[in-house]
Amino acid sequence: MIIENTGLNGVKSDLAFLDEVTTDLGFIRWQWEYYRATYDYKIEDAKSKNEYLLRINTRVEVGKLERPDSILNIEQVYIGRVTFPHGLEYTSPVPQAVLDEANRKLTELKKKLEQ
Repeated sequence: MIIENTGLNGVKSDLAFLDEVTTDLGFIRWQWEYYRATYDYKIEDAKSKNEYLLRINTRVEVGKLERPDSILNIEQVYIGRVTFPHGLEYTSPVPQAVLDEANRKLTELKKKLEQ
């Protein structure tokens, strides 16, 4: 599920700052290659015990990944249910409590990136 109206799409940051801010908020930079990276934040639904990943897609605009001064552009923000052993399923409904936590985390991230 794509999360719309986060205010993050199109936000630019250098890699060093984005890594610092996302790490402070509990995100992990998992998937990466030379020109794109994803930042994931795990949320567990207390009722179903299902795990969800809030995922932020970024693409390098200037430089190459792993250079701290590279500029990344946030493209999409989405959430999916974790499936065994290491997949994400994006079409099932996401519980409101999980969406609320995801939106809180995205609001925190946006504030930190605007500083």
